[in-house]
Amino acid sequence: MKYTVDDFARLIDHTNLHADATEADMKQLCAEAKKYHFKMVAINQVQSKYCSEQLQGTDIDTGAAISFPLGQTSIAAKVAETKDAIQNGANEIDYVVNLTQVRAHNWAYLEDEMTQMVTTCHDQQVPCKVIFENCYLTKAEIEQLALVAKKVKPDFIKTSTGFGTSGAKVEDVKLMKQTVGSTVKVKAAGGIRNTDDFLAMISAGAERIGTSSGIKIIDALKKRFAEDKVSFLEV
Repeated sequence: MKYTVDDFARLIDHTNLHADATEADMKQLCAEAKKYHFKMVAINQVQSKYCSEQLQGTDIDTGAAISFPLGQTSIAAKVAETKDAIQNGANEIDYVVNLTQVRAHNWAYLEDEMTQMVTTCHDQQVPCKVIFENCYLTKAEIEQLALVAKKVKPDFIKTSTGFGTSGAKVEDVKLMKQTVGSTVKVKAAGGIRNTDDFLAMISAGAERIGTSSGIKIIDALKKRFAEDKVSFLEV
């Protein structure tokens, strides 16, 4: 596919999920998202109202992280947290699966959790992304969880929170995309800090990138476009 600089920017979920992020940090995050025309700001759920107000009148989404970063809350708690986020202006949701149930291979539980979360989001026309946290999973578990997603049909499945032992890996993105096909999109997140990694994830099949290094990545791409005297890049 051919991508302009703006096309690349629109793949980025501009991220600040630090526990000690201040209101000033959130204001800066939203200002940067507007300046660079990123797709979304990825923030902790409690920041939903403030960020949605900062982004009012733009086409930049407010993405709330649910049961973040551990995923170790009940389905009912995740649903309640999601509803609260949406009521406070969030218009994208990224939630962490119950990793205990993944390791137990309790696929029925995970299908129920995913179904309830996707239904809660889609009832409000809000995209739902499912965070796997691949660093704790085997390849077989990643594949099986992706098969659950292929059945339930969230909008995205996502590699990582960025708070685990490692982040996105090209081979995991490829495995996830090969498993879900065109039914579900893949988001790569965690440890994507430079242009080469960014482009590698897109080439592997990711259609959204979560990163706190979006400015650095886009500035580097702008420089590359200018030096090469091109208006698009094929990936």
